[in-house]
Amino acid sequence: MDDLLNLPASALCALVGPPGSGKSTFAARYPDSWRVCLDVYRRLATDSEADQSATPVAAEIQNLLLDARLSRGLHVLVDSTNVFPHVRAGLLARARYWQRPAVAILFDVPLPTVEAQNAGRDRVVPLHIVREHHQLLPDADQLHREGFAAVHLISELLTTSSALRRGARR
Repeated sequence: MDDLLNLPASALCALVGPPGSGKSTFAARYPDSWRVCLDVYRRLATDSEADQSATPVAAEIQNLLLDARLSRGLHVLVDSTNVFPHVRAGLLARARYWQRPAVAILFDVPLPTVEAQNAGRDRVVPLHIVREHHQLLPDADQLHREGFAAVHLISELLTTSSALRRGARR
């Protein structure tokens, strides 16, 4: 596993970005057991990740798993868009309740890149939703003000990772 984050023990890590920004690809670097994902729970409830009517049930499943992992001091990656402040506030409240650090990974990917990546996915999200979610992206300062102990920009993480791989080959 290529651990770019050096996450604090028992951290809640929220991935924040629009559909197609690379959140799930990034989460795949870590153990499956760490990942909670609304898309997966919508699919389990309805056979469709896109069925937004299943979001309330999916959120309940996510919250149960968050509590189960955080109560045991286990890492958790929240692989959902998390672009809405009220959603992040709920994640932060859970982390506080369980006295766990909360970290955010901000997928600061340019809109044209996000649109291209979304177009190449198996499940293409409508363009207007991708654009709306991209506009809702907070900046790192806002995430810090909300209460995240650390905020990592994906652009910086990927640049660091590339430099480390180049250095290892020399």
